[in-house]
Amino acid sequence: MRALVQRVSQAAVDVEGDRVAQIGPGMLVLLGVSVDDTEADADRLADKVANLRIFDDAEGRMNEPLGDEREVLCVSQFTLYGDTRKGNRPSYVQAAPGDRAEPLYDRFCERLGAEKGVFGACMGVALINDGPVTVMLEA
Repeated sequence: MRALVQRVSQAAVDVEGDRVAQIGPGMLVLLGVSVDDTEADADRLADKVANLRIFDDAEGRMNEPLGDEREVLCVSQFTLYGDTRKGNRPSYVQAAPGDRAEPLYDRFCERLGAEKGVFGACMGVALINDGPVTVMLEA
């Protein structure tokens, strides 16, 4: 399981012109699920994201975790498993198929208390970076 975590001042997801989720300050998480991922991986990564110290403390240092005052928006992103080692067209054989990935995505979001995009939909994702701060995590 892979997560690209971005610290944002706001983020939103639109599907077919309709706003389906929106947050204020917090994190935008792009989440990829691999064929080998388990429920334990989803739980471990959600806990890691929740405790990731990427927010400024009173002294301006990145030392604070998500906490209760910030929000999370999570978007499913199978393309995080795109493999381009053999050419220019990505191969997605390591990405879990939808019927396996969606329950793990849902579990991750629920554990984190995240707003969600629409799994499998073509989504328009808008964000305003805060920093910018972007971190890649793997379970």
